[in-house]
Amino acid sequence: MVAFGKKLKDRQIEEWQGYYINYKLMKKKVKQYARQIETGGIERRYVLKDFSRMLDIQIEKVVLFLLEQQGILSSRIAKFGEQQETLQIELDLVKIAALREGYRDIGRDLLKLLFFVEINAIGLRKILKKFDKRLGYGFTDYYVKTRANHPYSQLQQVFKHVGLGAVVGAISRNLAELEDRQGSYLSIYDQPTRPLQDPVIDAIRAAVDRLSYSTNFLTFLGQHALIMHEELPMPTEENPDDERYNFMSLFMNLVNTFLYMVNTYIIVPTADDYSMSLGAAATVCGVVIGAMAVAQIFSSIYFSAWSNKSYFKPLVFSSILLFIGNVMYALAYDFNSISVLLLGRLFCGLGSARAVNRRYISDCVPLKIRMQASAGFVSASALGMACGPALAGLLQVKFKIYMIHINQNTLPGWVMAVAWLFYLIWLSISFREPDRLSHKDLVHDYDTRQVGSDALEKGATQPLLSSEAHQDGEDDDQECDVSEELLEDSHAPVSSLKAAYKLLTPSVKVQLLIYFMLKYAMEILLAESSVITSYYFHWTTGKVSIFLVCLGLTVLPVNIIIGRNISNIFEDRQILLASEIMVFLGILASFNVIIPYTVTQYVLSGLVMFVSAEVLEGVNLSLLSRVMSSRLSRGTYNGGLLSTEAGTIARVIADATITLGGYAGESRLLNVTLLPSLAICILTIICTCLTYNSQY
Repeated sequence: MVAFGKKLKDRQIEEWQGYYINYKLMKKKVKQYARQIETGGIERRYVLKDFSRMLDIQIEKVVLFLLEQQGILSSRIAKFGEQQETLQIELDLVKIAALREGYRDIGRDLLKLLFFVEINAIGLRKILKKFDKRLGYGFTDYYVKTRANHPYSQLQQVFKHVGLGAVVGAISRNLAELEDRQGSYLSIYDQPTRPLQDPVIDAIRAAVDRLSYSTNFLTFLGQHALIMHEELPMPTEENPDDERYNFMSLFMNLVNTFLYMVNTYIIVPTADDYSMSLGAAATVCGVVIGAMAVAQIFSSIYFSAWSNKSYFKPLVFSSILLFIGNVMYALAYDFNSISVLLLGRLFCGLGSARAVNRRYISDCVPLKIRMQASAGFVSASALGMACGPALAGLLQVKFKIYMIHINQNTLPGWVMAVAWLFYLIWLSISFREPDRLSHKDLVHDYDTRQVGSDALEKGATQPLLSSEAHQDGEDDDQECDVSEELLEDSHAPVSSLKAAYKLLTPSVKVQLLIYFMLKYAMEILLAESSVITSYYFHWTTGKVSIFLVCLGLTVLPVNIIIGRNISNIFEDRQILLASEIMVFLGILASFNVIIPYTVTQYVLSGLVMFVSAEVLEGVNLSLLSRVMSSRLSRGTYNGGLLSTEAGTIARVIADATITLGGYAGESRLLNVTLLPSLAICILTIICTCLTYNSQY
């Protein structure tokens, strides 16, 4: 830890040291409030007023310094602008080069200023979180609501980086003008889709993107993928991921994601017919569909571990397993064997490389486009979910090739086998294995992130903290819970599922339970749809496919509405609870208590439940990506793996429930399978209310 402190001292901006928020002092104050409240020596209203005043003073100090620095940068830009005007008359290549480098120097100083704002914003979020955690108040919501929209709000300066956009625009415009003075009369405003390609400007854009705290569709969709990002980057223009990134490799990862989701859902409309054709009950379709999820529980772990060493080899291995699994699935009809059918689905599950897809985006895609790549991951999954049943509805043929039967049951297996074979060939040609970081680079990367984390918690060598606060709070720090500090400060990836579980706070556990519930409810609806609709409404495979396609096509529009509109009006926790209640109502409306059971009741209740579950999934994962420990952002046992395992286990249990429910008879199957969904949904609503009410 001494070495980390020395590195921090070397990197700090000495002349700015007194302008960072005094995190140490505020942390000490929070602990003081906690002790006084325990002894009954202080009132709640006084605590809120006193701490609000302290925060206001700290934020004002940051904002006034920020405005001062913006003014200095603006003055420098204005002086360079005067020199640039003289070049309109007389062309001087030496002066142009000097001006261009001068603007880049301003850009580098702006980058430091952006990093200054970001560290203060993160420190502010962390102290608000610590206040709520230690005192049990909903102070964060109160403080942000009362300050964020006030006409004299200084909080806007920190979280919305007001004014910095004008400086960025001035630098970009002038650099673009100096870049090409001949042959074009267009400015950057005439070509907004062709931004200036300059390493300094790219670094600034990445920093501004990270500072954007308002929710939009792209960030909402990216968080839906739960591809976590480190909280504290270092203020540097260089991004090691730029050299490792390759567009075609990213595209092949997204194609893998799409094909796997198609492979998962293409058999859903015909799984019951296929099971009956092999002599099994229609409800065995639950086991057939769930076999893939069972294998995925194990494949997620070994693929995540394998991606520490390679990305190309796991994708190749995945494609081979999926090719073999689909061939076995198709040949099960000719072998007249339910065992071969199940074994084929198990092989498909063992080929699930979604952990690799997530890790590639997290580790190899540059920060400036990582959110777009994350959104692409979610979009590819949603598109695959819709295309799977659509393909099944189109494959309504029946013929023989030699001794091999081709029909609506076997054709999904053959189509996917051919698709994975073509993908394997394409992958071998197009994918470029990124360079692996050396041990030295990994140590440096760890040190950098460790230093950034320590800057928020440790002593006087960090910009956030003053030396006076360090000396005053030295003894007080000893009273902190050591294990909590280690968990918060260390950014080293965890080495086991047990260690990852220890990092989960009660609120994170509740959100994983919510994720389990919604995946369980959605799997019940989708997996038993062919059996239920065949029994009650005598639907054909084509009609079942249309129903499932319509459900799948709601995913992206729902996320657009939530990301662009609703999340900007309501708090995430309000949307979370409202979505849980709507899922509950959708499940309740699906029960067969009115005879006869109608198509309208089934479709509308299923649509309400599915759409609400989609809203719930997006908001829940968005919250989860923000509150989960930063130690789970990388490594084998990362946050994405934990959420995947929770969802996969839910699907396995749901599919098993369908098969077991079949013993009660098809007439009771609907109600028998909906009862566990209803019970789990009620449990999550209670847990959500208890967890979040305890913070108020």
